[in-house]
Amino acid sequence: MVRTLVLGGARSGKSAHAEGLVDADAAVTYVATARRVAGDREWDERIAAHVARRPGSWQTTEAPDTGSLCRALGEVPAGASVLVDDLATWLTGVLDDAGAWERDAGALEVVAARRAELVDAVVGCAGRLVVVSAEVGLGIVPATRSGRLFRDELGVLNARLAEVCDEVVLLVAGLPLRLR
Repeated sequence: MVRTLVLGGARSGKSAHAEGLVDADAAVTYVATARRVAGDREWDERIAAHVARRPGSWQTTEAPDTGSLCRALGEVPAGASVLVDDLATWLTGVLDDAGAWERDAGALEVVAARRAELVDAVVGCAGRLVVVSAEVGLGIVPATRSGRLFRDELGVLNARLAEVCDEVVLLVAGLPLRLR
């Protein structure tokens, strides 16, 4: 089955484009990686907008951590479709869980292990897979340590996924640019 990585900046249209890559009439598993934040109404509204856009036939699985995300990918039967949206929010949780924001060497090893687990799960996914991630390498160098860490770690993750995906698409201003 085909594995597609869809990259793009904020509000580039990457999620909507990714949703269009799977058969809307088929049984699709939508794997949501965002963690809900108690009391964050704006975040809840963003999540609700994504949910409202999906066809009713799609099944949503919340997988904000590595174990649940890798399990979800491993449970996809051959011929089925799965869409993962998005890896930037997943990585934020991984960095939080590892306590890696201060660049502790041990914590960064944990992050690297989680990244490797995810790449292995992508390779092993038996179904049609579409993965959405933010492209963060086109902007300025972040002014904060945590911003630079996030940009660096997501850049590494995106590069590893691009190596194992059959197709890579970059969304710019709502326009898809096929990289592979």
